[in-house]
Amino acid sequence: MRRLGIAAVVAAATVGAPVAAHAFCGFYINGAGGEMFNNATQVVLMRQGTRTVIPVPVVLKEGDVKTLPREVFGKVDTMGAPRLVEYWEQDPCFREERHRGRRYMEMPSSAAPEESGAGGAGYGVKIEAQFAVGEYNVVILSAKESTGLDRYLRDQQYQIPAGAEPLLRPYVEGGSKFFVAKVDPKKVKFENGQAMLSPLRFHYDSEEFALPIRLGLANARDKQDLIVSILAPGQRYEVANYKNVTIPTNLDVKDDVRKRFGEFYAALFDRTVERNPGAVVTEYAWDASTCDPCPGPTLDGSDFATLGTDVLGGSPDSYYSLVLTRLHARYGKDGAPNDLVFKAAPPITGGREQRDGQGRLEEVARAAGINNFQGRYAIRHAWTGPIKCSNPIRGRWGGPPAGEQQLATQPATNLAFAPRGGVQLASLVAQDVPELAVKATDPRPTIGTVQSKPQGCCAVGGPSNAVTGGALAAGLSIILLRRRRR
Repeated sequence: MRRLGIAAVVAAATVGAPVAAHAFCGFYINGAGGEMFNNATQVVLMRQGTRTVIPVPVVLKEGDVKTLPREVFGKVDTMGAPRLVEYWEQDPCFREERHRGRRYMEMPSSAAPEESGAGGAGYGVKIEAQFAVGEYNVVILSAKESTGLDRYLRDQQYQIPAGAEPLLRPYVEGGSKFFVAKVDPKKVKFENGQAMLSPLRFHYDSEEFALPIRLGLANARDKQDLIVSILAPGQRYEVANYKNVTIPTNLDVKDDVRKRFGEFYAALFDRTVERNPGAVVTEYAWDASTCDPCPGPTLDGSDFATLGTDVLGGSPDSYYSLVLTRLHARYGKDGAPNDLVFKAAPPITGGREQRDGQGRLEEVARAAGINNFQGRYAIRHAWTGPIKCSNPIRGRWGGPPAGEQQLATQPATNLAFAPRGGVQLASLVAQDVPELAVKATDPRPTIGTVQSKPQGCCAVGGPSNAVTGGALAAGLSIILLRRRRR
């Protein structure tokens, strides 16, 4: 199979006041004036065997494009998000007894397709296909030159971002097709004055496992976040063409963090990238149907089918071993010279409530037989009651004492919009973070030998308070990956 490039362009009709557009790995172009800005891109990739599904190197048919419910995107985001937990030290004198014991849609008459290839010939642009799906009128374009494509879009009254032509050029030269999804304002739902657009899912076959990100820079006002979640049977992924780092995990933090967890985590992430310029940060690698602790409902078979197992093929049993990998990058217009290329990576563990013989938690990622890595941060309350026994056991952590209410496991979501520059990491961590050269201003003293109590899935979890991925100004694009078996 020949290698195919990837590119995507979204054309959004103005359906209200100019808004900040969130997500999608192309750029947003406006049909009636007004600027649109992309602060955050969130993508879910699904991979099975050697087949790949992703937008858009070939001419897509109507059945290759599908809108999805926004809620499933929110579940994926919450599941892989960094999480904050809370523990209390248990009574050091307590002795616990142990006993044995996939649909085609007709094009609306008002949007009947032109004859294939008509309309753009004078620009070196060809209309390969047209169809409608959900609230979108979709056109698939090919182009001979990026300057012709740029002029065509502008002459069709699309207000594309300034400086788009150089970003289009490598994709045109690589033979990519361009996906233009124009919003039908009559079909759009509004919430609080903002257009709520449906996530889009695309699929096709390709030998290359990569994600286009350069086009998204055209809508960047300043820095923007990219979060890529990859679902694959038994396999973690990382990037092949950028540096990989894992987020520092299992840090004890001050009580103030409960009210500003997003702000704290944004500072921790920014410090990690500052110390590792250009790196892509792994925040999560875990069995997709479990979690410990859980910040929200786990993913299930229905979610996996919505995200793409209906087009991936393979044995249904293989989807019970899906690993969810979450990769996070943050960059500006000049910070991402190349698209992301992914590679398989070995399993890692870290960020669990498990300690070694010296009482140390898993604060860095380690090689392991299975994937159990997460970004996890804890507020801990040391025992303050009397100690009347001769052999107290310190450092056993669990739920709250009577009368205290435990913080539900809190995910850090919408990180692109978290306040930045207002906190000092050193004042919020209760321990030093040597890999980031952060020294706590008021470190918590060591509490002796630790014997941690096991925490089951959702032991300290609760209802997610995360804003779902779709509850943003523009819909999030869902992209799936697979490769053809040879």
